[in-house]
Amino acid sequence: MKEIARHIFDHALRRSSISQAFARNVHCDRGVLRVAEDLYDLNAYSRVLVVAIGKAAHSMLAALYEQAGERFEGIVASPVAPEFHIRGFRYFQGGHPLPNGDSMKAAEAMLKSLNALNESSFAMYLVSGGGSAAAEKPIDDEISLDDLVQTYRALVHSGAPIGEINAIRKHLSAIKGGRLAQAAYPAQQVSILISDVPDNTPDALASGPTMPDSTTIDDCYAIADKYGLVGSAHGLELGEKLPASVQELFARRALEETPKSDDPAFIRARWWTILSNSALLQAAELEAGRQGFVVEIDNTCDDWDYAKAADYLLERLRNLRRENERVCLLSGGEVTVRVENGGTGGRNQQFALYCATKIASENVCVLSAGSDGIDGNSLAAGAIVDGTTVDRAKNRGLDVFNQLARFDAEPLFQSL
Repeated sequence: MKEIARHIFDHALRRSSISQAFARNVHCDRGVLRVAEDLYDLNAYSRVLVVAIGKAAHSMLAALYEQAGERFEGIVASPVAPEFHIRGFRYFQGGHPLPNGDSMKAAEAMLKSLNALNESSFAMYLVSGGGSAAAEKPIDDEISLDDLVQTYRALVHSGAPIGEINAIRKHLSAIKGGRLAQAAYPAQQVSILISDVPDNTPDALASGPTMPDSTTIDDCYAIADKYGLVGSAHGLELGEKLPASVQELFARRALEETPKSDDPAFIRARWWTILSNSALLQAAELEAGRQGFVVEIDNTCDDWDYAKAADYLLERLRNLRRENERVCLLSGGEVTVRVENGGTGGRNQQFALYCATKIASENVCVLSAGSDGIDGNSLAAGAIVDGTTVDRAKNRGLDVFNQLARFDAEPLFQSL
Protein backbone atom coordinates (compact mmCIF):
# COMPACT_ATOMS: atom_id res chain seq x y z
CA MET A 1 0.00 0.00 0.00
CA LYS A 2 2.83 2.40 0.77
CA GLU A 3 4.27 1.87 -2.72
CA ILE A 4 0.84 2.54 -4.27
CA ALA A 5 0.31 5.67 -2.15
CA ARG A 6 3.70 7.02 -3.17
CA HIS A 7 3.01 6.17 -6.82
CA ILE A 8 -0.30 8.11 -6.75
CA PHE A 9 1.43 11.14 -5.18
CA ASP A 10 4.35 11.03 -7.65
CA HIS A 11 1.95 10.65 -10.57
CA ALA A 12 -0.11 13.65 -9.43
CA LEU A 13 3.07 15.74 -9.15
CA ARG A 14 4.18 14.80 -12.67
CA ARG A 15 0.74 15.58 -14.11
CA SER A 16 0.71 18.92 -12.30
CA SER A 17 4.15 20.10 -13.38
CA ILE A 18 4.86 23.80 -13.72
CA SER A 19 6.23 23.42 -17.24
CA GLN A 20 2.99 21.74 -18.37
CA ALA A 21 0.89 24.45 -16.71
CA PHE A 22 2.86 27.17 -18.52
CA ALA A 23 2.62 25.29 -21.83
CA ARG A 24 -1.17 25.30 -21.45
CA ASN A 25 -1.55 28.91 -20.30
CA VAL A 26 1.43 31.00 -21.44
CA HIS A 27 2.59 31.49 -25.03
CA CYS A 28 4.59 34.11 -26.92
CA ASP A 29 4.48 34.61 -30.68
CA ARG A 30 5.97 37.57 -32.60
CA GLY A 31 6.26 39.62 -29.45
CA VAL A 32 2.66 39.04 -28.34
CA LEU A 33 2.45 37.33 -24.95
CA ARG A 34 -0.64 35.30 -24.08
CA VAL A 35 -1.35 34.70 -20.40
CA ALA A 36 -4.50 32.58 -20.08
CA GLU A 37 -7.17 34.76 -21.80
CA ASP A 38 -5.11 37.98 -21.98
CA LEU A 39 -2.84 39.23 -24.77
CA TYR A 40 0.05 41.68 -24.24
CA ASP A 41 2.06 43.26 -27.07
CA LEU A 42 5.51 43.32 -25.48
CA ASN A 43 6.80 45.70 -28.17
CA ALA A 44 4.32 48.33 -26.96
CA TYR A 45 6.01 48.70 -23.57
CA SER A 46 9.10 50.80 -22.83
CA ARG A 47 10.16 48.32 -20.14
CA VAL A 48 9.14 44.82 -19.06
CA LEU A 49 10.03 43.72 -15.51
CA VAL A 50 9.55 40.19 -14.13
CA VAL A 51 9.36 39.56 -10.36
CA ALA A 52 9.42 35.89 -9.27
CA ILE A 53 8.66 35.06 -5.63
CA GLY A 54 8.33 31.76 -3.76
CA LYS A 55 9.51 28.17 -3.63
CA ALA A 56 8.61 27.65 -7.29
CA ALA A 57 10.20 30.92 -8.49
CA HIS A 58 13.05 29.26 -10.42
CA SER A 59 10.79 26.65 -12.04
CA MET A 60 8.27 29.31 -13.05
CA LEU A 61 10.95 31.55 -14.54
CA ALA A 62 12.46 28.61 -16.46
CA ALA A 63 8.98 27.72 -17.77
CA LEU A 64 8.40 31.34 -18.83
CA TYR A 65 11.64 31.29 -20.80
CA GLU A 66 10.66 28.00 -22.37
CA GLN A 67 7.55 29.72 -23.75
CA ALA A 68 8.82 33.26 -24.40
CA GLY A 69 12.60 33.08 -24.77
CA GLU A 70 15.29 35.37 -23.33
CA ARG A 71 13.65 38.77 -23.48
CA PHE A 72 13.08 39.77 -19.84
CA GLU A 73 14.89 41.27 -16.86
CA GLY A 74 13.92 41.15 -13.22
CA ILE A 75 14.30 39.87 -9.68
CA VAL A 76 14.01 36.37 -8.21
CA ALA A 77 13.46 35.63 -4.50
CA SER A 78 13.25 32.00 -3.42
CA PRO A 79 14.31 29.92 -0.41
CA VAL A 80 15.59 27.36 -2.94
CA ALA A 81 19.03 27.81 -4.52
CA PRO A 82 18.86 28.14 -8.34
CA GLU A 83 20.37 25.40 -10.50
CA PHE A 84 21.42 28.10 -12.98
CA HIS A 85 21.12 31.87 -13.37
CA ILE A 86 19.26 33.53 -16.22
CA ARG A 87 20.92 36.61 -17.68
CA GLY A 88 19.30 39.89 -16.71
CA PHE A 89 17.99 38.68 -13.34
CA ARG A 90 19.14 39.38 -9.80
CA TYR A 91 18.85 36.41 -7.45
CA PHE A 92 18.16 36.39 -3.72
CA GLN A 93 17.94 33.28 -1.54
CA GLY A 94 15.36 34.35 1.00
CA GLY A 95 14.41 32.32 4.05
CA HIS A 96 11.62 29.85 4.77
CA PRO A 97 9.64 29.57 6.98
CA LEU A 98 11.48 32.53 8.57
CA PRO A 99 12.83 35.52 6.59
CA ASN A 100 16.55 36.25 6.42
CA GLY A 101 18.83 39.06 5.27
CA ASP A 102 18.34 38.16 1.60
CA SER A 103 14.56 38.32 2.11
CA MET A 104 14.95 41.97 3.11
CA LYS A 105 17.36 42.75 0.25
CA ALA A 106 15.00 41.12 -2.26
CA ALA A 107 12.01 43.17 -1.09
CA GLU A 108 14.00 46.40 -1.21
CA ALA A 109 15.21 45.60 -4.75
CA MET A 110 11.63 44.84 -5.86
CA LEU A 111 10.26 48.08 -4.46
CA LYS A 112 13.05 50.14 -6.02
CA SER A 113 12.56 48.56 -9.47
CA LEU A 114 8.74 48.71 -9.38
CA ASN A 115 8.72 52.32 -8.20
CA ALA A 116 10.75 53.22 -11.31
CA LEU A 117 8.01 51.94 -13.67
CA ASN A 118 5.54 54.22 -15.44
CA GLU A 119 2.31 53.81 -17.43
CA SER A 120 4.23 52.56 -20.49
CA SER A 121 5.85 49.76 -18.42
CA PHE A 122 4.74 46.16 -17.92
CA ALA A 123 5.22 44.24 -14.64
CA MET A 124 4.82 40.48 -14.65
CA TYR A 125 4.75 38.58 -11.34
CA LEU A 126 5.41 34.86 -10.91
CA VAL A 127 4.04 34.02 -7.47
CA SER A 128 4.12 30.71 -5.59
CA GLY A 129 3.88 29.35 -2.04
CA GLY A 130 6.63 30.26 0.41
CA GLY A 131 6.77 33.79 -0.93
CA SER A 132 5.76 35.32 2.40
CA ALA A 133 9.19 34.73 3.95
CA ALA A 134 11.29 34.68 0.77
CA ALA A 135 10.84 38.43 0.26
CA GLU A 136 9.90 40.77 3.07
CA LYS A 137 10.33 44.33 4.28
CA PRO A 138 8.64 45.65 7.43
CA ILE A 139 6.25 48.56 6.99
CA ASP A 140 8.00 50.31 9.91
CA ASP A 141 11.78 50.87 9.90
CA GLU A 142 11.79 50.38 13.68
CA ILE A 143 11.16 46.66 13.07
CA SER A 144 14.58 44.99 12.71
CA LEU A 145 15.36 41.69 10.98
CA ASP A 146 15.54 39.98 14.38
CA ASP A 147 12.12 41.45 15.24
CA LEU A 148 10.79 40.26 11.89
CA VAL A 149 12.06 36.71 12.51
CA GLN A 150 10.50 36.69 16.00
CA THR A 151 7.22 37.94 14.51
CA TYR A 152 7.16 35.12 11.96
CA ARG A 153 8.12 32.54 14.59
CA ALA A 154 5.37 33.74 16.92
CA LEU A 155 2.79 33.58 14.11
CA VAL A 156 3.89 30.17 12.76
CA HIS A 157 3.92 28.63 16.27
CA SER A 158 0.69 30.28 17.44
CA GLY A 159 -1.63 27.61 16.07
CA ALA A 160 -3.43 30.18 13.92
CA PRO A 161 -4.52 28.99 10.44
CA ILE A 162 -2.54 30.35 7.51
CA GLY A 163 -5.24 32.87 6.54
CA GLU A 164 -5.03 34.54 9.95
CA ILE A 165 -1.22 34.43 9.96
CA ASN A 166 -1.17 36.11 6.55
CA ALA A 167 -3.60 38.82 7.65
CA ILE A 168 -1.05 40.06 10.18
CA ARG A 169 1.90 39.53 7.82
CA LYS A 170 0.20 41.67 5.18
CA HIS A 171 -0.39 44.62 7.46
CA LEU A 172 3.17 44.57 8.82
CA SER A 173 4.74 44.41 5.35
CA ALA A 174 5.79 47.00 2.80
CA ILE A 175 5.26 44.52 -0.08
CA LYS A 176 2.38 42.21 0.92
CA GLY A 177 -1.36 42.67 0.73
CA GLY A 178 -1.22 44.41 -2.67
CA ARG A 179 1.60 46.80 -1.82
CA LEU A 180 3.85 45.55 -4.65
CA ALA A 181 1.04 46.45 -7.07
CA GLN A 182 0.83 49.89 -5.46
CA ALA A 183 4.56 50.35 -6.00
CA ALA A 184 4.25 49.45 -9.70
CA TYR A 185 1.25 51.72 -10.39
CA PRO A 186 0.47 53.00 -13.04
CA ALA A 187 2.20 50.19 -14.99
CA GLN A 188 0.31 47.35 -16.70
CA GLN A 189 0.47 44.33 -14.37
CA VAL A 190 -0.24 40.61 -14.60
CA SER A 191 0.28 37.92 -11.95
CA ILE A 192 0.77 34.24 -12.80
CA LEU A 193 0.01 32.15 -9.72
CA ILE A 194 1.02 28.63 -8.67
CA SER A 195 -1.30 28.32 -5.68
CA ASP A 196 -0.98 26.30 -2.48
CA VAL A 197 -3.98 28.02 -0.86
CA PRO A 198 -7.74 27.33 -1.16
CA ASP A 199 -9.10 28.29 -4.58
CA ASN A 200 -11.50 30.84 -3.06
CA THR A 201 -8.76 32.82 -1.26
CA PRO A 202 -6.07 33.54 -3.89
CA ASP A 203 -4.92 36.67 -2.01
CA ALA A 204 -3.56 34.37 0.73
CA LEU A 205 -0.89 33.05 -1.67
CA ALA A 206 2.50 34.45 -0.54
CA SER A 207 0.39 36.94 1.45
CA GLY A 208 -1.02 38.45 -1.76
CA PRO A 209 1.71 40.97 -2.74
CA THR A 210 0.00 41.88 -6.03
CA MET A 211 -3.70 41.47 -5.15
CA PRO A 212 -6.38 43.47 -3.31
CA ASP A 213 -6.39 42.45 0.33
CA SER A 214 -9.58 40.96 1.76
CA THR A 215 -8.36 41.31 5.37
CA THR A 216 -8.40 44.44 7.54
CA ILE A 217 -6.50 46.03 10.42
CA ASP A 218 -9.45 45.17 12.69
CA ASP A 219 -8.92 41.50 11.75
CA CYS A 220 -5.27 41.82 12.83
CA TYR A 221 -6.09 43.25 16.25
CA ALA A 222 -8.68 40.51 16.84
CA ILE A 223 -6.29 37.73 15.73
CA ALA A 224 -3.48 39.03 17.96
CA ASP A 225 -5.84 39.03 20.95
CA LYS A 226 -7.28 35.61 20.07
CA TYR A 227 -3.88 33.88 20.12
CA GLY A 228 -2.32 35.92 22.94
CA LEU A 229 0.34 37.43 20.67
CA VAL A 230 0.38 40.78 22.47
CA GLY A 231 0.80 41.72 26.11
CA SER A 232 3.14 40.46 28.81
CA ALA A 233 5.35 37.53 27.83
CA HIS A 234 5.79 36.49 31.50
CA GLY A 235 5.87 32.73 31.87
CA LEU A 236 5.84 32.07 28.13
CA GLU A 237 8.59 30.88 25.84
CA LEU A 238 10.44 33.58 23.92
CA GLY A 239 8.95 33.78 20.47
CA GLU A 240 5.37 33.08 21.53
CA LYS A 241 4.77 36.84 21.66
CA LEU A 242 5.28 39.49 19.02
CA PRO A 243 8.45 41.57 19.63
CA ALA A 244 8.25 44.92 21.41
CA SER A 245 8.53 46.99 18.20
CA VAL A 246 5.53 45.17 16.69
CA GLN A 247 3.53 45.10 19.92
CA GLU A 248 3.97 48.87 20.08
CA LEU A 249 2.17 49.24 16.73
CA PHE A 250 -0.68 47.10 18.04
CA ALA A 251 -0.83 49.01 21.33
CA ARG A 252 -1.13 52.33 19.46
CA ARG A 253 -3.48 50.71 16.92
CA ALA A 254 -1.12 52.21 14.36
CA LEU A 255 -1.34 49.55 11.62
CA GLU A 256 -1.98 51.02 8.18
CA GLU A 257 -4.72 49.58 5.96
CA THR A 258 -3.69 47.57 2.91
CA PRO A 259 -5.06 48.45 -0.57
CA LYS A 260 -8.53 47.08 -1.34
CA SER A 261 -10.23 46.25 -4.65
CA ASP A 262 -11.12 49.90 -5.37
CA ASP A 263 -7.48 51.04 -5.20
CA PRO A 264 -6.18 52.58 -8.48
CA ALA A 265 -3.23 50.15 -8.38
CA PHE A 266 -5.54 47.35 -9.59
CA ILE A 267 -7.17 49.14 -12.53
CA ARG A 268 -4.56 47.75 -14.97
CA ALA A 269 -3.85 44.51 -13.05
CA ARG A 270 -4.86 40.92 -13.81
CA TRP A 271 -4.29 37.61 -11.98
CA TRP A 272 -4.32 34.06 -13.32
CA THR A 273 -4.00 30.85 -11.28
CA ILE A 274 -2.53 28.28 -13.66
CA LEU A 275 -1.90 25.50 -11.13
CA SER A 276 -3.62 24.82 -7.81
CA ASN A 277 -4.59 22.33 -5.16
CA SER A 278 -7.60 21.18 -7.19
CA ALA A 279 -5.42 20.29 -10.21
CA LEU A 280 -3.22 18.07 -8.05
CA LEU A 281 -6.21 16.34 -6.48
CA GLN A 282 -7.85 15.69 -9.85
CA ALA A 283 -4.67 14.04 -11.14
CA ALA A 284 -4.43 11.91 -7.97
CA GLU A 285 -8.11 10.98 -8.25
CA LEU A 286 -7.73 9.70 -11.81
CA GLU A 287 -4.66 7.59 -10.98
CA ALA A 288 -6.20 6.15 -7.79
CA GLY A 289 -9.22 5.15 -9.88
CA ARG A 290 -6.92 3.39 -12.34
CA GLN A 291 -5.38 1.54 -9.40
CA GLY A 292 -8.81 0.08 -8.63
CA PHE A 293 -9.82 2.31 -5.71
CA VAL A 294 -13.17 3.87 -5.00
CA VAL A 295 -12.04 7.49 -4.63
CA GLU A 296 -13.42 10.32 -2.52
CA ILE A 297 -12.08 13.90 -2.19
CA ASP A 298 -12.72 15.72 1.09
CA ASN A 299 -11.10 19.11 1.76
CA THR A 300 -13.35 19.90 4.72
CA CYS A 301 -10.49 19.97 7.22
CA ASP A 302 -8.24 22.50 5.47
CA ASP A 303 -6.67 24.71 8.19
CA TRP A 304 -7.94 22.46 11.02
CA ASP A 305 -5.72 21.40 13.90
CA TYR A 306 -3.76 18.36 12.69
CA ALA A 307 -5.16 15.94 15.29
CA LYS A 308 -8.75 17.01 14.68
CA ALA A 309 -8.19 16.73 10.92
CA ALA A 310 -6.65 13.26 11.26
CA ASP A 311 -9.49 11.99 13.45
CA TYR A 312 -12.06 13.35 10.99
CA LEU A 313 -10.40 11.87 7.88
CA LEU A 314 -9.73 8.47 9.45
CA GLU A 315 -13.36 8.22 10.57
CA ARG A 316 -14.43 9.21 7.06
CA LEU A 317 -12.17 6.51 5.62
CA ARG A 318 -13.56 3.83 7.96
CA ASN A 319 -17.11 4.78 6.98
CA LEU A 320 -16.23 4.50 3.29
CA ARG A 321 -14.68 1.06 3.88
CA ARG A 322 -17.95 -0.24 5.25
CA GLU A 323 -19.28 0.06 1.70
CA ASN A 324 -16.13 -0.73 -0.33
CA GLU A 325 -13.04 -2.71 0.59
CA ARG A 326 -10.59 -0.76 -1.59
CA VAL A 327 -10.98 2.95 -0.80
CA CYS A 328 -8.74 5.97 -1.38
CA LEU A 329 -9.55 9.23 0.45
CA LEU A 330 -7.82 12.36 -0.85
CA SER A 331 -7.58 15.65 1.02
CA GLY A 332 -5.78 18.82 -0.05
CA GLY A 333 -4.75 21.95 1.79
CA GLU A 334 -2.85 22.41 5.04
CA VAL A 335 -3.35 21.39 8.63
CA THR A 336 -2.42 23.62 11.56
CA VAL A 337 0.18 22.62 14.15
CA ARG A 338 0.76 24.70 17.27
CA VAL A 339 4.43 24.01 17.97
CA GLU A 340 5.94 24.11 21.46
CA ASN A 341 9.70 23.56 21.82
CA GLY A 342 9.74 21.89 18.42
CA GLY A 343 12.37 19.52 17.07
CA THR A 344 12.76 18.56 13.40
CA GLY A 345 9.77 17.91 11.17
CA GLY A 346 6.77 19.67 9.71
CA ARG A 347 2.99 19.64 9.62
CA ASN A 348 2.87 16.66 7.22
CA GLN A 349 5.13 14.45 9.34
CA GLN A 350 3.33 15.47 12.55
CA PHE A 351 -0.01 14.61 10.92
CA ALA A 352 1.30 11.26 9.61
CA LEU A 353 2.84 10.25 12.93
CA TYR A 354 -0.39 11.06 14.77
CA CYS A 355 -2.28 8.95 12.21
CA ALA A 356 0.13 6.06 12.88
CA THR A 357 -1.02 5.98 16.51
CA LYS A 358 -4.66 5.77 15.38
CA ILE A 359 -4.29 3.02 12.74
CA ALA A 360 -2.01 0.58 14.60
CA SER A 361 -2.66 -2.98 13.35
CA GLU A 362 -5.23 -1.72 10.79
CA ASN A 363 -4.95 -2.32 7.06
CA VAL A 364 -4.69 1.42 6.39
CA CYS A 365 -1.94 3.55 4.84
CA VAL A 366 -1.58 7.35 5.17
CA LEU A 367 0.66 9.56 3.05
CA SER A 368 0.95 13.25 3.94
CA ALA A 369 3.33 15.40 1.92
CA GLY A 370 3.93 18.89 0.60
CA SER A 371 3.75 19.13 -3.18
CA ASP A 372 6.61 21.68 -3.06
CA GLY A 373 8.89 19.03 -1.55
CA ILE A 374 9.35 20.92 1.72
CA ASP A 375 7.85 20.04 5.11
CA GLY A 376 8.64 22.50 7.89
CA ASN A 377 12.30 22.61 8.92
CA SER A 378 13.02 19.08 7.69
CA LEU A 379 14.68 17.67 4.59
CA ALA A 380 11.61 15.59 3.72
CA ALA A 381 8.41 16.42 1.84
CA GLY A 382 6.37 14.43 4.38
CA ALA A 383 5.94 10.85 5.50
CA ILE A 384 4.07 7.58 4.89
CA VAL A 385 2.69 5.41 7.72
CA ASP A 386 0.61 2.25 8.00
CA GLY A 387 -0.67 -0.20 10.57
CA THR A 388 2.85 -1.51 11.27
CA THR A 389 4.56 1.84 11.92
CA VAL A 390 4.03 1.97 15.71
CA ASP A 391 5.23 -1.63 16.24
CA ARG A 392 8.27 -1.10 14.03
CA ALA A 393 9.14 2.03 16.02
CA LYS A 394 8.80 0.13 19.31
CA ASN A 395 11.07 -2.63 18.01
CA ARG A 396 13.75 0.02 17.43
CA GLY A 397 13.31 1.44 20.92
CA LEU A 398 11.53 4.56 19.65
CA ASP A 399 8.68 6.22 21.55
CA VAL A 400 6.11 7.46 19.01
CA PHE A 401 4.12 9.42 21.59
CA ASN A 402 7.24 11.13 22.94
CA GLN A 403 8.31 12.19 19.43
CA LEU A 404 4.78 13.50 18.79
CA ALA A 405 4.76 15.52 22.01
CA ARG A 406 8.18 16.99 21.15
CA PHE A 407 7.14 17.88 17.56
CA ASP A 408 10.19 15.88 16.49
CA ALA A 409 8.81 13.45 13.92
CA GLU A 410 11.61 13.38 11.35
CA PRO A 411 14.25 11.50 13.43
CA LEU A 412 11.75 8.67 13.99
CA PHE A 413 10.87 8.45 10.30
CA GLN A 414 14.56 8.58 9.34
CA SER A 415 15.22 5.68 11.72
CA LEU A 416 12.42 3.66 10.16
